[in-house]
Amino acid sequence: MSDVIIRKAAVIGAGTMGSGIAAHLANAGLEVVLLDLDAAVAKGGVERQLKAGGFMMPEFAQRITTGSTGADIGLLADCDWIIEAVAERLDIKHALFSAIDKVRKPTAIVSSNTSTIPLHDLLSPFSDAFAGNFLIAHFFNPPRHMRLLELVSGPRTLASTTATIRDFCDERLGKGVVPCKDTPGFIGNRIGCYWLAVGLDEAIKAGIPVEVADATIGKVFGFPKTGIFGLYDLIGNDLMPNLIRSLQHTLPATDAVQVTPAEPPLLTDMLARGLTGRKGGGGFYRRSKDRKTSETLDLVSGEFRPTAPAACQSLTDAKGDARALLAHPAPGGRYAWAVLSRTLAYAAALVPEIADRPDLVDEAMRLGYGWKFGPFELIDRIGADWFAKTLEESGAPVPPLLAAAAAKGGFYRVHEGRSEVLVPAAGAIDYAPIPTPAGVISIAALRLAGKPVEATSAASLWDIGDGVGLLEFHSKMNSFSADLIASVGQLVTLAQTRFKALVIGNEGPVFSAGADLAGVLRMAQAGDEEGLAAFIQAGLSAFNTVRDATIPVVGAGFGAALGGGCEVLLHCHAVVAHAEIGIGLVEPRVGLLPGWAGLTQLLVRLQERDGDAAKTALAALHTVLPAQTSTSAFDAKAKGFLRESDGITMNRDRLIADAKARALAMVPGFTTPARATVTLPDAAVVQAEAASLAATLAPHDAVIGEAIAQVLAGPATLPEAAVTERALGAFVALALTPASQARIDAMLRTGKPLRN
Repeated sequence: MSDVIIRKAAVIGAGTMGSGIAAHLANAGLEVVLLDLDAAVAKGGVERQLKAGGFMMPEFAQRITTGSTGADIGLLADCDWIIEAVAERLDIKHALFSAIDKVRKPTAIVSSNTSTIPLHDLLSPFSDAFAGNFLIAHFFNPPRHMRLLELVSGPRTLASTTATIRDFCDERLGKGVVPCKDTPGFIGNRIGCYWLAVGLDEAIKAGIPVEVADATIGKVFGFPKTGIFGLYDLIGNDLMPNLIRSLQHTLPATDAVQVTPAEPPLLTDMLARGLTGRKGGGGFYRRSKDRKTSETLDLVSGEFRPTAPAACQSLTDAKGDARALLAHPAPGGRYAWAVLSRTLAYAAALVPEIADRPDLVDEAMRLGYGWKFGPFELIDRIGADWFAKTLEESGAPVPPLLAAAAAKGGFYRVHEGRSEVLVPAAGAIDYAPIPTPAGVISIAALRLAGKPVEATSAASLWDIGDGVGLLEFHSKMNSFSADLIASVGQLVTLAQTRFKALVIGNEGPVFSAGADLAGVLRMAQAGDEEGLAAFIQAGLSAFNTVRDATIPVVGAGFGAALGGGCEVLLHCHAVVAHAEIGIGLVEPRVGLLPGWAGLTQLLVRLQERDGDAAKTALAALHTVLPAQTSTSAFDAKAKGFLRESDGITMNRDRLIADAKARALAMVPGFTTPARATVTLPDAAVVQAEAASLAATLAPHDAVIGEAIAQVLAGPATLPEAAVTERALGAFVALALTPASQARIDAMLRTGKPLRN
């Protein structure tokens, strides 16, 4: 039996995927061996990941030992998990597995990253002892950022082997692990490659311009903004035909993928011209010769032309409604129907062939291809009954699972407070509960099952069990409007009477995008100095309610935690952050400085680990004035936004549960932390550094830098409140300047910072 704790891993094959997997294993804290035929190739793989951002911190690269599969195969002897990521040729893989089997320890798990070769073919020459510790663990590229991991076990794979890799990839690598059947392409590539091939084929046949095709097969359906052609360029126009050919080679003649060209003549011509996509300097899109504009390939002439606006009457008329677009008679609508009808019907015909339940397919497409809605969720959005009837009217077959969904009202339903999905089992098709993984707390599930303890227009207080409350923001982008500020104070006060600990977290697209800039701009343009001061004071009061709470308050930070979003986390007694958090005090981007004690709290954290007043003040200046954000939670610790004692969670789905566990651990003996003091260096030191740093930025940054310097000016040792009072005054003064107002206005209009 395999009962393995994974401490050391190996990856064989240092290409883009293999080196990316090795980098992410290092992110998880493992010692890693990376081998290739040539040791120099393995070393180059590490260097490539350093440039590509595969490591959450550059120093994590030191966790990887490189070598060759010839001279250094012995390095695998003490590895707990050995991952094969070499060329998709069965003879090469078999030879490599034989070599691995000679040196691996008996408990070592071996996996393949193959996306095209079935597990039973990989294992055909090998013993039960080897097969018991072998499976397919298919990562998506780039391994650090793409959450899907498809896990394929065979009849000879030990259950403990599957459980070990499933749990490790979930908890330590942060993956959404989806069990798949041993079928070609598994889930993601089986549907995703078909979708792309159909999208290309139908656009060529209809003569739909590339820009129109990508806009049509885009936001309305929740597909990534790359659309079809942008994604072809991203994956590689040379790689896509091989993926589709592989499916065609291994799937039966009756499969729908067989009637779609793997490499239409247009693509053959492009490859002959070196138009392989982004990696080749161009594909369906490319930068113009002056690098200032983009050009797009004309599908009819095969020549490039300036990229045009994606004008499409179908899109305009549909007004964001997916069904209206699919039913539109204009070319764009006909194209949308041609692609979506084939893709969604194909997905409906593949369950239970590729997975036991539709929700697993939906999860795979969300996590692996960036779809906002999986195919079955998308069918429910457009109406299963309407879709089935329209398919039938067009002469296309209606898969049995789709017909059942049409009759029953959709693939998903809520029953007795739980989500259920339509599942084919034992000759019947009926609804079954969607299981919630152990160790996961879902606000969406809480919302289905009951009501919050208290709610306002901007926030809710939930009971998440064991005497712990959850404060959820739900304003637009979770930004701190006056309503959310008032809600924080009200609900944190209530929580102290109802719970023994509190978590602050949510399931929005971002933790919090910061302050309500529109409100700040209105007051600033009106010259409302008192209103601005009152707004900042209200935020300080609310955040101090968090800071002074008599129960432990733990922030569950993730995604973008900017400005006020960063500041509320800085006021929590502890933070558990998702590993990919982007946290920062970015107020200078909009002409301001942190007004809600962010600068003070950052300085407190920096001085907790280093008492040097000048060093810490300058570190804060160099972080805040250029509006730096963390590239990971590890980087957030290095920058001082998180304490060393704060937790890091690799799997976003587990964040609230992990924060709850941290809050409960803090309950015994908890006392509200005392207010700190900070030591400030000579004013001249900070002013000189601020002027020097601002000279590398934009003109108005000199004004902001001087304001930050005045907040940090000493020499003095001051209580937190005194430093924060300085920041409040500086915030108001900056907001009243025309240059700051121009920055705020530009950010609200364009979403981009103005360098004025």
